[in-house]
Amino acid sequence: MAAGRDLFGLSAQAKARLIEKLASAAGGRLAAAAARRPHPKADNARIGRLDVRQLDGWREINLIEEAAEYLGIADPFFRVHDRIAASETPIDGRSYLNFASYNYLGLNGDPRVAAAAKAAIDRYGTSVSASRPVSGERPIHRELEHALARLHGAEDSIALVGGHATNVTVIGHLLGRNDLIVHDALIHNSVAQGAMLSGARRVPFRHLDAAAADRALAEARLRHANALLVIEGHYSMDGDVPDLAAFVAVARRHRAWLMVDDAHALGVLGPRGFGSADHAGIDPNEVDIWMGTLSKSLVSCGGYIAGRRELIAYLKRTAPGFVFSVGMAPAAAAAALAAIQILEQEPERVRRLNQRARLFLELARAGGLDVGGSIGAAIVPIITGSSIAATRLAEALFRRGINVQPILYPAVAERAARLRFFLTAEHSEDQIRKAVEILVEEAQAVAAEPADLAAVARHLAGLSANST
Repeated sequence: MAAGRDLFGLSAQAKARLIEKLASAAGGRLAAAAARRPHPKADNARIGRLDVRQLDGWREINLIEEAAEYLGIADPFFRVHDRIAASETPIDGRSYLNFASYNYLGLNGDPRVAAAAKAAIDRYGTSVSASRPVSGERPIHRELEHALARLHGAEDSIALVGGHATNVTVIGHLLGRNDLIVHDALIHNSVAQGAMLSGARRVPFRHLDAAAADRALAEARLRHANALLVIEGHYSMDGDVPDLAAFVAVARRHRAWLMVDDAHALGVLGPRGFGSADHAGIDPNEVDIWMGTLSKSLVSCGGYIAGRRELIAYLKRTAPGFVFSVGMAPAAAAAALAAIQILEQEPERVRRLNQRARLFLELARAGGLDVGGSIGAAIVPIITGSSIAATRLAEALFRRGINVQPILYPAVAERAARLRFFLTAEHSEDQIRKAVEILVEEAQAVAAEPADLAAVARHLAGLSANST
């Protein structure tokens, strides 16, 4: 692999923790190798300048890459797709069955969506060239926001240019150091980052456990001004869902705002695909803040908040990520709006998606694979119990024409390392049956050849000694 490439797509801190895990399994040899590996000598001409090679994370990246090379594991990330990544995708001239796409409803590349984006470019250009409060407001923005509000049964919504940035800026702005944020332990990174930005006290609770959230709020609520309870409507790592009505009751009991991240629920859950409220059969107005993204079922790019009119008006005037950011590109807004219209007109796409996902789930279970708590609604994890096993399995599947990504420690616990399969309405039953048949075969083969972590540590220790 090329020097400096990030094998696992994780932060420097995450790589350090992964190395510690390997070191523990290998009796500490890897830690000793890391300790002996010297920082590169400073170049006098670069003193006082940024040199990432001086960071511990840089050395850790190299150690991870050397371990992967020793194990014969290729980098599974940043593969270049030559055209639209649908149920099949072309990579380096070969077609692969594709299970690594958020294109849940199969609308990416739909002629109606593409035509709407092209028409918006013809009318408004490729950029609105300003923040929306200044001079970047266009009719397509409000059309999209009205449609998003309609899906969530909300009074209004606000659309921002990035999904991750939406959670960061909104949570970071609404809460302060005298406030409390209680969230699911497996909440998305964007929520955690927004909570850290806010300065509020942050309390995680056990995954999906409404009683644990209730206890956390009971213990801490009275010592804080405002409180926010945050969950996801459909968890992207596990494909499981919360008891939304139970969390509504917890929020009301403790006078907390309830925020639901429906990024992976919209277009997937509920008979109409309108998200977690549609799935749970509750009044969507029971949720104070709906959050979602435009990059999954709506095949565009951006994020949004839906809720009461006063909340949206406040965010439009004060949220830094909206006020001080360029407005959403016209083509992105138009594509998302067209996708919403198709979702409303063609609910059979949602039914087909969930039929395909349930078939995958049932076949995987029948094959003895661990699918965790997935409900079989677009996301099905295959838990391998080892980061190395997950990476080896992903590579074996790729060799056999299946594109799927591994999720590794510490993004998940080491025992919960997995492959994450995303299903779409465009996958055929034959494609799913073929993929699961190959998956079961290769999973059995990988399980029969466990990684020798001690050998990896000895190899890295030798490299480190030779470099001194």
